[in-house]
Amino acid sequence: MESAQLSALATAMNRLWSQYLPELEERVAVLRSAAAALREGALTAALREQATSAAHKLAGVLGTFGLSEGTDLAREAERFYSGEDRTDRVTPERLAQIPVELLAIMAARK
Repeated sequence: MESAQLSALATAMNRLWSQYLPELEERVAVLRSAAAALREGALTAALREQATSAAHKLAGVLGTFGLSEGTDLAREAERFYSGEDRTDRVTPERLAQIPVELLAIMAARK
């Protein structure tokens, strides 16, 4: 690609990022709420389903923007909330840390 095309593509991606950022932040907030509910022993089936969906969507969108580390984190949360990951390695503390790390990755992209 020529420089002008790359510049136009970068501009378009930045515009899309700005457009979808509030939605991404809402999805991270769902993950934060689910982690807090889990820690308190109050994670409902509905919130677990919301967290699964939010994590799945985050994984896809963050990958589209080249944030593979964010995709990996979101997939980790998705595997837990969907019931795929039944190991003890995903702890409530780890699930509480994932939204913090996602927000840091997203802030670096801004």
